[in-house]
Amino acid sequence: MPLPSFVRIAEMGPRDGLQNEKMVIPLATKIALVNKLIDAGMKHIEAGSFVSPKWVPQMADSPEVFAGVQRVHGVSLAALTPNLRGYEGAKAVAANEVGVFAAASEAFSQKNTNCSIDESLERIQVVIDQARADSIPVRGYVSCVMGCPYEGDVDVDTVVRIGKQLLDMGCYEISLGDTIGTGTAKQTRTLIQAMAKVMPVEKIAVHFHDTYGQALTNIFVALQEGVGVVDSSVAGLGGCPYAKGASGNVATEDVLYLLQGLNIETGIELDAVVDVGAWISGELNKTNQSKAGAALTAKGSTKG
Repeated sequence: MPLPSFVRIAEMGPRDGLQNEKMVIPLATKIALVNKLIDAGMKHIEAGSFVSPKWVPQMADSPEVFAGVQRVHGVSLAALTPNLRGYEGAKAVAANEVGVFAAASEAFSQKNTNCSIDESLERIQVVIDQARADSIPVRGYVSCVMGCPYEGDVDVDTVVRIGKQLLDMGCYEISLGDTIGTGTAKQTRTLIQAMAKVMPVEKIAVHFHDTYGQALTNIFVALQEGVGVVDSSVAGLGGCPYAKGASGNVATEDVLYLLQGLNIETGIELDAVVDVGAWISGELNKTNQSKAGAALTAKGSTKG
C-alpha cells in the first residue's frame, strides 16, 4: 500500500502533554501554548480535559483555557470528556469536538475510570448520544492497545472489539493508544491489519508513547498500512497518571521531521513547532524530549 500523501497531526501537548506535570502551570502559559501551536499551522489540538480536578488537578482550568485561546476557522479545539458532566463542561465552552476513551484492559479501566470496560462503554454511549444531538463530533480513544501496566499483554481481538464498538456507537475516528510505549513494529502491523478488517483504515489514528523508543518506527509501519492520522505532543511532553514510568507521547517535531523526509504533507511548519517545543520546555524547566527539536534548536535553524 502506498504511503499517504497527507497526514493529519492531532496535537496532544496541551492536554496529554501537561496533565502529568507536578508544577502548577500558569493559565497564561497554557493559553499561549495553544495559540503558538495554532500559529504553527496545527488544525487539531486537544486543548484540555473536563475531568474531576481531584484526579487530574492540572486540567482544572480547562474552561479558562478554552475561553482564552484564539478561535480560528478550520482549527478544531478538542476536549477529553469521560462522562456526561465532562461533556456538558466542554459544550459550555464551545469545544469544537470531544474525545471519549475506553481501555483494552480491565485492570487499567478500573484504575483510570473506576469501572469495567463494558461500564465505560455504557457511559460513553450517553456522551455520544448527547453530542450527536448537539452536532458535536466525537473522537474515540482506546488505551493500552499493545500492553497494560497491570495486566501485561493485551489481546488484539479485545482492541478490535472495543474500537469497532466505539465506531458503531458514533465516533468519527478511533485513536489507538500505546499508553505505556511497549509496542513494536510487528505488533503495530498486526493490530492495524486486524482493525482494517472491521473498519476503513481512514477511520484509524495512532497514538504512540515513546517509552521504549519505538514510536517513530511504529508510526512508519502504520503509514505503510494506510493510516493517515497521527497523535503527537510538542517537545514529547506527557506521560500517563495511571501508567508509572510511561514517557510522553511521541514528539510532534520528530513526527514532522519523519513525514518531511517522506515528502508527506501536513500543512504544519516544522521550524515553528521546534520553536514552540523549545519555548514550552523552558517554561516547564524541562529537557526537550524531541530529538529533532533539540538538534534543530542547537543548529540554530529555527526562526528565532
